Amino acid sequence: MTLKNVLLINGISSGITGCLLVAMPAFFANLFAVSNTTPFSEVGIFLVLFALFVLIAAFRNPVQKSWARLITGLDITWVIASVVLVAIVFSSISVIGSVLIVGVAAWVGLMAFLQGKTLRNA
Repeated sequence: MTLKNVLLINGISSGITGCLLVAMPAFFANLFAVSNTTPFSEVGIFLVLFALFVLIAAFRNPVQKSWARLITGLDITWVIASVVLVAIVFSSISVIGSVLIVGVAAWVGLMAFLQGKTLRNA
């Protein structure tokens, strides 16, 4: 798998997730058993912007390694923040919410791993 392909997968999956969060914040608030929809909208907006950056990076020719390193660093930060968040809010959200946060963190961690691996091989 090439760095470009990993970035494309990362950008597309981030964009879809962001669009879902922006379009349906009340659905996700209900799924997480919370009443405040604002965090879902805000995270969704961030993910849409992040996805645009990742897709721009993927379509650069050649792919800028410094941009890919920044994206990988942001992905690693997302994983760490997700683990900390679940530890802090576990008793305040549904089990489904916690599982979703950890599941997304695992996916983002996989993206970071694959980006790092392809960067080392490039």
